[in-house]
Amino acid sequence: MSKRWEIFWLVICSLGCMGAAVVSMVLAIMSPIAFDREGSVLNPLAWIAFLMMITLWVVCILAPFGAWVMFSRKKSQMAWTLMATPPIWEGVMALML
Repeated sequence: MSKRWEIFWLVICSLGCMGAAVVSMVLAIMSPIAFDREGSVLNPLAWIAFLMMITLWVVCILAPFGAWVMFSRKKSQMAWTLMATPPIWEGVMALML
């Protein structure tokens, strides 16, 4: 892939992550819902889901930043790995809920 196309797709993915960060801030506000069911306070999976919901917006902000840093250092593979972190995070979280 040429550098111009790579920059284009990094911009698109960064904008998508910023949109996901806004949505995940709402999710963080609603995260106590993970403990609605009786006895879920003692469930470790509920705690993991709760922590993942709270930290998703941070991941959605830091991953593109790290990707751009790696891209500027000519480490394209690491940049795309970092850019893939938020969707993987969301997928794992969706499987847990």
